[in-house]
Amino acid sequence: MSLPAVIVPVFNAFEHVRDCLVALERTTRDAEILVIDDASSDERVLPLLRAWKANSRRHHLLVQTENHGFVHSANCGLTWAPGDVVLLNSDTEVTQGWLHALARCLASDNVIATATPWTNNGEIASFPGFCVANPPPDDPAAIAHVLQQSTPSYPEIPTAVGFCMAISRRAIEAAGLFDEATFGRGYGEENDFSMRVRAAGMRNVLCDDAYVVHHGGASFGPLGVAPDSSSMQRLLSRHPGYLELVTHFIREDPLAAHREALRQALQRAGVGMG
Repeated sequence: MSLPAVIVPVFNAFEHVRDCLVALERTTRDAEILVIDDASSDERVLPLLRAWKANSRRHHLLVQTENHGFVHSANCGLTWAPGDVVLLNSDTEVTQGWLHALARCLASDNVIATATPWTNNGEIASFPGFCVANPPPDDPAAIAHVLQQSTPSYPEIPTAVGFCMAISRRAIEAAGLFDEATFGRGYGEENDFSMRVRAAGMRNVLCDDAYVVHHGGASFGPLGVAPDSSSMQRLLSRHPGYLELVTHFIREDPLAAHREALRQALQRAGVGMG
């Protein structure tokens, strides 16, 4: 089983980028990783990235001289990688086994288009609180270890969540790249992509044996890019049924039993969520 390439778009957020790269170095030594610097204005970022690249032949760095936004950087990564990919926000910290779990998920069924891991802060993929920004746990490695003891079921979700989004090459071939013309600098592009793969008969799933910490909103926030009514309007103009689909999922909360099973497993293992 080949591993997806990992694509990390970066803009400033020096401390988060540093911690993201440290976590990748600790857990992800056998995959190709491309970091795309979107013309960071923080002068500390580029030396950090160049030093990281020098550590391994599997580390790759693309430096953009003009700031284009997340969607452009993501598409550069999707084009660069020949196979499956994982788009990883630079304000995340991955845990042991995360990438192998996502690779197994994508390989388990030809109709799986995207896979999103559990996280503390990832909307419908959030744990322990559903659709809330839970604080980062004290021991994410312990949570990941407990998840690895379980048998994944890969429950379907209406949309991938962009903090950590594994995408099969089959899905890219079926749906194309992210829609930069419509979604510009970001927000809504992963939802649009998820709806397009659904229309192509593929599924978005939760990879329920992987865990990734997400701090949230650190990298592209300084540009003033934020979700707003215009982001939703652009999405709904393309997919009028999107809001009803997600609202129904949140109301029915089919992941409640999965979260409860995870709570119990953590409790048995003596692992706290604080």
